[in-house]
Amino acid sequence: FDADRALRCGSRSGTETAPENRPARIAARHVSRMSIKLRELIRSIRACKTAAEERAVIARECALIRTAFKEDDNQFRHRNVAKLLFIHMMGYPTHFGQIECLKLIASSKFPEKRVGYLGLTQLLDENTDVLMLVTNSIKTDMGVDNQYVNGLALCALGNIASSEMCRSLAHEVERMMNSTNPYIKKKAALCAMRVVKKVDELEDKFNGRIAPLLEDRNHGVLISGCCLLTTLLENKREYVPDFRRHIPSLVRALRNMVTSGYSNAAEYDIAGITDPFLQAKILRLLRLLGVGSVDASDEMNDILAQVATNTEGTKNTGNAILYECVLTIMSIEAESGLRVLGINILGRFLLSRDNNIRYVALSTLQRVVNIDAKAVQRHRTTIIDCLKDPDISIRKRALDVAYALINEENLKNMTKELLNYLLVAETDFKEELCSKICMAVDRYSPSRRWQIDTLIKVMCLGGNFVKEEQREKFCRVVAATPDLQSYTVIKLYFNMKESLAQEALVNVGVWCLGEFGDHLVSGRAVDPDNNPIHVAAADVLDLLQDVVRKPPNSDKAALTHSLVAAALIKLVTRCPGEADRIRRALRRFETSLNVDLQQRSCEFLELLEPEWDAARAGILDRMPVPEKDISGAESRAIGDSSIDEVHPAARGPAPIGGGGGAKDLLDLGDLLDDGPALAPRAPAPAPSGGGGGDLLDLLDA
Repeated sequence: FDADRALRCGSRSGTETAPENRPARIAARHVSRMSIKLRELIRSIRACKTAAEERAVIARECALIRTAFKEDDNQFRHRNVAKLLFIHMMGYPTHFGQIECLKLIASSKFPEKRVGYLGLTQLLDENTDVLMLVTNSIKTDMGVDNQYVNGLALCALGNIASSEMCRSLAHEVERMMNSTNPYIKKKAALCAMRVVKKVDELEDKFNGRIAPLLEDRNHGVLISGCCLLTTLLENKREYVPDFRRHIPSLVRALRNMVTSGYSNAAEYDIAGITDPFLQAKILRLLRLLGVGSVDASDEMNDILAQVATNTEGTKNTGNAILYECVLTIMSIEAESGLRVLGINILGRFLLSRDNNIRYVALSTLQRVVNIDAKAVQRHRTTIIDCLKDPDISIRKRALDVAYALINEENLKNMTKELLNYLLVAETDFKEELCSKICMAVDRYSPSRRWQIDTLIKVMCLGGNFVKEEQREKFCRVVAATPDLQSYTVIKLYFNMKESLAQEALVNVGVWCLGEFGDHLVSGRAVDPDNNPIHVAAADVLDLLQDVVRKPPNSDKAALTHSLVAAALIKLVTRCPGEADRIRRALRRFETSLNVDLQQRSCEFLELLEPEWDAARAGILDRMPVPEKDISGAESRAIGDSSIDEVHPAARGPAPIGGGGGAKDLLDLGDLLDDGPALAPRAPAPAPSGGGGGDLLDLLDA
């Protein structure tokens, strides 16, 4: 501070301070006050105890930096821009420092130029208008004889270049790719990636420069060449055949790294793996080159098998290489034995204690299950075990894989496992689980009888989580299968007698009681001993009355009451002896607060008037079934329609309980056997809510 020192010296000598020197002294004091270091700024911000105090410190410092910029302070410009970078990292606006970055880039001093380029890449983006002003400075820096200045210019261009800048500087990038300096060559290759992405017409400009990059012995240059070629092939798949000639070079480089006697192994070693980043890039590039080509795949089969067998999977670096190797194996036209090896690697991943590795394995298995389902089936037990994992993301992914594994051959075993898990699954997971089971049953069920039985079991165990569309589909299946209507309504009736806690079971049960109640009260159904199953019409109405009194979901009580009202009016023609009781039950709905239910009940009561006697039977006939559902029912076997399960209530009166759980008609023996009728047995105990009960005791038929 020469001016300030001169002023002090002048005052000591007794001379008057010249008026023209006062601005210089004031400016010097301002500069000294504004030039605090970045370290001091960070310390003062960290000392703040509240957000308001932090904002005050930032606002005060930004005001001082603005003042310094206005006064064109060249001495501390780089320090102020560095402080702005820190302020920008904390989320505060720093747009007023963009022009200062351009001034620093134009400086001849490397430290200032370095801070300027850093600020350029952080404070600006490709959509900033002032970015075009730096194009000439970048072009100049790319032409100087200093590799570090060249590197700064290439890094900035590769990170934030707009399409106009890419067009203007593409020639310089291409020229620098011919450099003999590996430092410049690798940065120019990465910069060429940006040009290829931003400008479509320049996508083939660097095609002739890729081969030397892939042949280079420097790992930095080689990995940059792999990145450039990968970007080019991902954007333009038609270039893949032209670049398959480079597969031998890539295979040779990968083999050198996998081989234990590689001369440069110590230089690039990471946790016992030679340059895992380069290996991963080469494997990803081979994946693009081998898709759809048997010849190209044959060239890389051996090296892929070598990588899969020689890479240690005890550490994360090895697992990363194995993961990329498996993806490459499953993407190309690999041999069947190699695919089995890849899937076995994923099976080992499933046994890892690391949640990330297990999640990656499940995600990959879901993608490859359609390629080699037989090999994935070998790990079915491990996949099912993942359903019990504490991590919700792993459970969901395991459920997706388990659903993808289901086919006609393993449907019954897989359904049994999923139903076992449904007993102990968490509440927020049951809806998706029920949906998967219902979709699998609808798609692969061997017979309508098995389909109906399984869906009833799902509704008994997780009826509150079965979607509306699944309930409607169940009703259509029953309506389209006349031979099983008697069996279905009897089974639903006795399951509802056991528990009214499951919403889906109650809704479809009430609908079936209304549509097919005549099968229930007719006495024509017989048990395995040919004894008639007796269900009185009064018992059916008692059950509907219990549903009205205690609906499974109080929030949807109006919907349940509407279904009960529809079932009651249908039962007028099926149970004519209970017409008076049905009329009294419908009159209770006349005063409902729900307008729709009130209107329905009034219309149903009108149908009970004598003038509708002639037309009533036709109006209350069974609901017609769409043609598509009838054809679907005929295309699948019906199965045994005999009643193989008899509830004690069928032989005598029994109270209607509210007990929860799977009992009597919820035995699951027919999940695995559609054969002979089961003998009656004592009710199975209801599973506890959180104890992990198993359905295997119910499957001991």
